[in-house]
Amino acid sequence: MSRPAALIVASLLLLTGLPTTATPDDGSVPRAKATRDYRFDRTISRDVLENYLSRSITMEGLLNGRGDLDDNIRMLKDAGAKLIGRALCLWGNEANLLANIERAGNQAPKVLAADPDMILQGCIFEIVTTQVDEVPVPAWAFEAFGRPVEARNFRYEDMLFPDRRFVDHWRRGESVPDVSRPETKLYFYFLARSFLDAGIESLHLGQVELMDRNDRDLAHYLDLLGKIRAYAAEHARRHIVLCDAHVPGGGLVRDGRLLLDWHAFPLRIKEDSGRPREGVLEVGHVDSLYGRSKGGRTPSGWECEHLPYLVELDNWGVSGHPGEPGQGSFWVWGYDEITWFALQPPEYRGRWLRYAWDWLKEADPAAHLEMPGSRTLSPGRGRRPRWYYANDPSPAVPEGFGDERAIRSVWAADR
Repeated sequence: MSRPAALIVASLLLLTGLPTTATPDDGSVPRAKATRDYRFDRTISRDVLENYLSRSITMEGLLNGRGDLDDNIRMLKDAGAKLIGRALCLWGNEANLLANIERAGNQAPKVLAADPDMILQGCIFEIVTTQVDEVPVPAWAFEAFGRPVEARNFRYEDMLFPDRRFVDHWRRGESVPDVSRPETKLYFYFLARSFLDAGIESLHLGQVELMDRNDRDLAHYLDLLGKIRAYAAEHARRHIVLCDAHVPGGGLVRDGRLLLDWHAFPLRIKEDSGRPREGVLEVGHVDSLYGRSKGGRTPSGWECEHLPYLVELDNWGVSGHPGEPGQGSFWVWGYDEITWFALQPPEYRGRWLRYAWDWLKEADPAAHLEMPGSRTLSPGRGRRPRWYYANDPSPAVPEGFGDERAIRSVWAADR
């Protein structure tokens, strides 16, 4: 297309209110125009929520030391990312918890200065370790639950399942907490409030269905989330906290009311037996969430048949035979999802993101692809790479995978 013709097309698109997505003459990928509504306060409409979900990206550890912060901010702003998943992502390691929260509080303003519309997410995972015994309980945590203030630290043993279920589940001294235990709720409230004070506006609550085995009517989650939401209404940046979790059962619903603002789950990629090392998506593959996200009345007050949800390239480890097929239904050629993806050639990664985006639109309109931006990898003992960065390679990020353009291209084409 000649430059005059391209300018005419761009002018017509601007007049119709559509994003300008014609490819520039220099071959670069155009930036999506800021035509979406990202305004919310106290509640969030479905339209605005889905605008955020459609520009979501996993940036594991953005605020706790993973990658080059300045280059990550550049990449996120260039791509038009709005929902920054797992930005404060702490798995155990509670001995360094307070220092990590302090660092996040110092760095979050720098990220939000680049784009105040962004939502930063923190994670409260399905793990507690013996190191939590080193973390002091602040007076305000006791007061939130109407309990007498004590001068003490959190107690690991008081967060575990009384029947010893899931004790040492991850490794020795690393267990799944029981959300029905008062000490667990005390600790989770402490984490949530500390994250909110650091500039976090979204909480990913991990595998909630592991932690609620003694909370089948969800009374304890309702109590905990009610206290967190009440604090957010007074102190969060936009007077609301947005919560999600992995929900293999389809979601947390009590008396027709959804406890979460959106749902989340792994993509559940199926090995393509006809094309070695390739993967496809399929409704009904193992426990995939497609078509199963429960509906009801959301915390913001609107009704839905299926709550919108995110699907992500998840991480969990490596099989005993990396690179080989048939290692179990959750493995993709012997790897977890993000490692399988990272080990693909660059051109295939770009095509696969476009394929996944288009497939989700057809398979389940409630589903949204969370782009990979930063995530731990598990290629196997002694193998590399150990981390995925979507950033273009540069002196700041020499190990970048260079998938920025592919992500930006998918988003720019989305009207």
